[in-house]
Amino acid sequence: MFFSKKKEPLLNPEQREQFEYAQQRIKQKKKLMRHFILFLSGSVLLIIINPVLGIGNDFFIQNWFVWAILLWTFFFLIHLLNVFVMNRFMGKEWENKQLEKLKAKQEKRIVELQQKVEKQMPLPEVKKNETQQPPENL
Repeated sequence: MFFSKKKEPLLNPEQREQFEYAQQRIKQKKKLMRHFILFLSGSVLLIIINPVLGIGNDFFIQNWFVWAILLWTFFFLIHLLNVFVMNRFMGKEWENKQLEKLKAKQEKRIVELQQKVEKQMPLPEVKKNETQQPPENL
């Protein structure tokens, strides 16, 4: 009645990390879908603008809208590969492996430096049998 139960966090750190990663992936896919919708509507608009409105008739490249759509397709494909292919190869697991490798390399370097320091400037040895007694106050 008077004792309230301590509130425990809803997610432990690992679950929270997984949740944040899932949110990040959802944002990536959402941006890709927006890009796709923009690509489709923009392509249709470019196709309509050229013959109907006659914009671009005096350009040095005939059918310029085709080249613009092809260039835009290239950028969309790069975005698509980045979200689905590169993320699979260089996703969270890859990041964790790289982090572990770097931490191991750093720990190895620290041990090497400690050994080098101990070799160059050894600490004086303290005898275990002798106990240091504080000076007596007179």
